[in-house]
Amino acid sequence: MTSTAPAATVDRRAAWPGTGLLVTGQGATTIATTVVRRTAGTAAREVSGVHGLGSGATRALAALRDRVPGASASAGQGVSVGVGEKRAAIDTRVVLDHGVPIPAVARAGRANPIAAVEDLTGLEAVEAGIAVEHVHMPGDNGERAALSRVR
Repeated sequence: MTSTAPAATVDRRAAWPGTGLLVTGQGATTIATTVVRRTAGTAAREVSGVHGLGSGATRALAALRDRVPGASASAGQGVSVGVGEKRAAIDTRVVLDHGVPIPAVARAGRANPIAAVEDLTGLEAVEAGIAVEHVHMPGDNGERAALSRVR
């Protein structure tokens, strides 16, 4: 007769954010602020209607950086976070596409980073502020000039 060990069970409550999953009897896990910032930034960029992240100065520096060969945009650009042992707060500065409903994009702009931070880090995202910094018009950034050349 062969004996099989019982399958390991997972306490689903332990996987929920803010429940102390990061501190166990075996040790503590700390999450760097940059990890939370990049996670939230990537999630915010995925929201339909978000053209980009950051203030005017941040976007200007990013435009210069984009001209440097081999340089890449920072995933955390336009995002600031506060990170504690169990919780995180997120503030995002966004540029929206012209014509999108701001309240709907703001709701999704909160929900997506909150879900990503909670799922990927185990931290409870207790707050997610959104600041609409700019509305991107179809003619911004030289697009109007490109369109006139096509005609």
